[in-house]
Amino acid sequence: MTDTDELLYEVDAEGIARITLNRPQARNALTFAMYERLHGLAQAIDADPAIRAVVIQGAGGRAFAAGTDIAQFRAFSTPEDALGYERFMDRVLGALERCAKPTIAAVAGACTGGGAAIAASCDLRLATRDARFGFPIARTLGNCLSVANLRRLSALVGAARVKEMIFTARLIEAEEARAIGLVSEVVEDAAALAERATDLARLVAGHAPLTLAATKEGLRRVRDEAPSEAGDDLILQCYTSADFREGMEAFLGKRPPRWTGR
Repeated sequence: MTDTDELLYEVDAEGIARITLNRPQARNALTFAMYERLHGLAQAIDADPAIRAVVIQGAGGRAFAAGTDIAQFRAFSTPEDALGYERFMDRVLGALERCAKPTIAAVAGACTGGGAAIAASCDLRLATRDARFGFPIARTLGNCLSVANLRRLSALVGAARVKEMIFTARLIEAEEARAIGLVSEVVEDAAALAERATDLARLVAGHAPLTLAATKEGLRRVRDEAPSEAGDDLILQCYTSADFREGMEAFLGKRPPRWTGR
């Protein structure tokens, strides 16, 4: 399977673009190449006047995306690797947020880590009843979210809820996600999700594009205050630690990690 096959893209006659994360055998865990292609597509969609709305979905029905492919981290050896990764992620997610077209995350199954960050960067989120959202990094890898990601999540559900999600490392079920405003609608299954996402995309595609674009950009400006680099020391504290290396190897080895706080 090529990098292109792992992230599918199509635009229909109504100007609705669809991006499909296509690694169902890995619960659609994203490689760096997939993130890079998502970044390029977000920019291309933004520049294409024929596109009026975007749906992002995961293939296979079992997961939207189970985060970043953990094996990608094994090559990390310097502090700049950690900072570079988070800046890379901020660049990808920022391009998705800054895309003037309405974006809809259609979430079925697991939506965790980087997958949840992608969904949080979209304008609207729909979910199936079996969807699960979260950032279980305190239980798995021992890394941290960037300031930009914390800011994005806090704007959606509040700082107290973000702390609870990360401190407990639990996954939020679909109905709770709807109750706290993380998703706007919950549907029965993957088939209903595909139909509702298309209907919603058609609805927003028919509205005034400048109104939608101005609303997106205005809200982003209201939210963003501190520069992303304000959290560099926190990223280095986690990503260069022995605990992060232990968490990664434990995850890949399918065993519980042994944390030391170093």
